[in-house]
Amino acid sequence: MNLLGASIFLLAILLFSTFLNWYVFQAVKTLSQGISIEKYKNAVHIVYWLIFGVISAWYFYTFIKIFITGEFTLSTQTLLNVFLTVVVTQLVCVVFLFTEDLFRNIQAGVIYLSNGAQNFVFPGRKLWVSLLAVIVAMIPFFSFVYGMAFGKHNFKVHKETIYFEDLPEAFDGFTITQISDIHIGSFKNPDHVQKGIDLAIGQESDLFVFTGDLVNHRADEMDPFIGQFSKIKSPYGQFSIIGNHDYGDYISWPTKEAKENNFKEFLSQHEKIGFRLLRNEHVRIEKEGQYLVLLGVENWGVGFGARGDLEKALEGTSTDEFKILLSHDPSHWDEEVKKMKNMVHLTLSGHTHGMQFGIETPIIRWSPVQYRYPNWAGLASFNGRYLYVNRGFGFHAFSGRVGIWPEITVIELRKK
Repeated sequence: MNLLGASIFLLAILLFSTFLNWYVFQAVKTLSQGISIEKYKNAVHIVYWLIFGVISAWYFYTFIKIFITGEFTLSTQTLLNVFLTVVVTQLVCVVFLFTEDLFRNIQAGVIYLSNGAQNFVFPGRKLWVSLLAVIVAMIPFFSFVYGMAFGKHNFKVHKETIYFEDLPEAFDGFTITQISDIHIGSFKNPDHVQKGIDLAIGQESDLFVFTGDLVNHRADEMDPFIGQFSKIKSPYGQFSIIGNHDYGDYISWPTKEAKENNFKEFLSQHEKIGFRLLRNEHVRIEKEGQYLVLLGVENWGVGFGARGDLEKALEGTSTDEFKILLSHDPSHWDEEVKKMKNMVHLTLSGHTHGMQFGIETPIIRWSPVQYRYPNWAGLASFNGRYLYVNRGFGFHAFSGRVGIWPEITVIELRKK
């Protein structure tokens, strides 16, 4: 981001934060009316502004640091945790206060038209509304606290059975375990990582695939965890692809050679953990004399670069072969894969993380990421072609998960 863009962003953050702080302060003022001693009431107001003034200054300082270094360190990650927790909590509170203000203005208009300007007094805030606003706002607050402490390693297994008419008979009942977006640099506790690995191994699938974003920025983030991930094995192999974070594009490097050496080391990490990295190529998986084609492309995503070359990966395949594609970004499926004449039956992606925040129930399924990606989690289909988007193993930027839990996917292939 250039200097002008960074300045506009920082100004917008500062104004937005000030607006939220001021609006929530209206509830604090209303609730503090019950304090009879004036100096104590003023002390509450001063403490409120001291707390949120310091937090706002911290926002400003840390965002500048991010723009300069281009890297999310532990301190910047902590800032984003606080920023999201505070902003979402305040927004919930503001919804109640703003709704009350709409009714207050309507009420004021009726009073003014009925009685005129003489002795007109604008209706005050109701104590019970401010109290309700604060109580309800505590729900997202404690949800974020839970998400940062426990939710980020609350792994869930998602199972899908997909039926295909042209699936080779030998692969009827074939299972695939998928994980995606490990972002290993975000993990500090090896036990949390092991919990997810044990779940993946415990599925005892025929094939294991990983769909990109092994690291946040640097290859050496994986060094402490090589022994753990190297224990993932499956009868038909372990395969992986490259995600947008794996190229090291999002931080500054002292030289071009340093970045190139980091990427070489990243490639070697896949060998160390026993994952066969597919770079715009394919392999044939054989079972009982029959085959399915497993394709893997480098990252291809709208707004995230198009290094992937599906045409190259398809070279040497025929239109009547059954194909599974590993492609990190689900926008690749929407933009290219599902329209290909050389049919790809199933695409496995990740990338979105489900934004690590949302609601998933049998009735409601929502995340802010849906406004960017039409297919952001789970199974989608188009003319007999399927896409599955994994919600991610790890986390990035915001070190937590609220409502969208880390995922181990198990796909079972069945013949119609």
